[in-house]
Amino acid sequence: MKIYIDGEFLDRENAKVSVFDHGLLYGDGVFEGIRAYNGRIFKLREHVERLFKSAKAILLNLPMSIDEICEAVRSTCEMNQIEDGYVRLLVTRGEGSLGLDPHTCKRPSVIVIASGIQLYPKEYYDRGLTIVTAPTMRNLQNAINPAIKSLNYLNNILAKIEANNAGCEEAIMLNSEGFVAECTGDNLFIMSEGKLLTPPLAAGALYGITRNVVMDLARESGLEVMEKNLSRYDVFVADECFLTGTGAEVVPVVKVDQREIGNGEPGTVTRKLVAAYHDLTRSSGEPIVKSG
Repeated sequence: MKIYIDGEFLDRENAKVSVFDHGLLYGDGVFEGIRAYNGRIFKLREHVERLFKSAKAILLNLPMSIDEICEAVRSTCEMNQIEDGYVRLLVTRGEGSLGLDPHTCKRPSVIVIASGIQLYPKEYYDRGLTIVTAPTMRNLQNAINPAIKSLNYLNNILAKIEANNAGCEEAIMLNSEGFVAECTGDNLFIMSEGKLLTPPLAAGALYGITRNVVMDLARESGLEVMEKNLSRYDVFVADECFLTGTGAEVVPVVKVDQREIGNGEPGTVTRKLVAAYHDLTRSSGEPIVKSG
């Protein structure tokens, strides 16, 4: 495996960052998770543009342009002969002092890792997930805005631990008002009275790339799609529920906090959106190997 670090391709055992890097010391940096399908990188530019927005929000000046980072991702995938896989793109604040002051970091570090992807087992897509509501609340927007994909994911990790302790793969995170924000690593959707509903970004939901794709696919199929504050009650009594994310893609949910969703099986709309999403990922994206 070859890993890209600041313009160089290094073997895995030699791919290292300084112990004084503020990404390691303080979680000071941003990242993206990106998927490759059939030799193409899905929504590459959208992911990189979101990376730049996250960086801008934390006053992190990236040392490369959008085009240059897109090329770094593509070339890393090509170097590792990726056909179907996962890319972790991250930018740290860089090496600095042991103090918090980011001004001691002279240059950000850009890292690209392209490898295989560990998916949910196929049975979860066939039969659906069982999830719970996490006691850990989603970060307040005026503390660490959830729209920023920062390297500090401890909020999500604590909720993930609570999901694991409950014997589940995922957990719903509520915001300070008690509304659904998102799950530990995925956005949440429900079908209710013929409408597809998902929490608004203001509720603490991440501006998900897969979320946006699924909303577009749903609208193209004739569904009414709305962003709406959702309570746990809304989820409990929904006709269908599913999660979206780069890694998860579109995965059905059939039970939440011991309440069956709908008839306890993946719903018709969910299955159609799963199929539409797979069709799109198989037929679009930035080619990894340049033609000519």
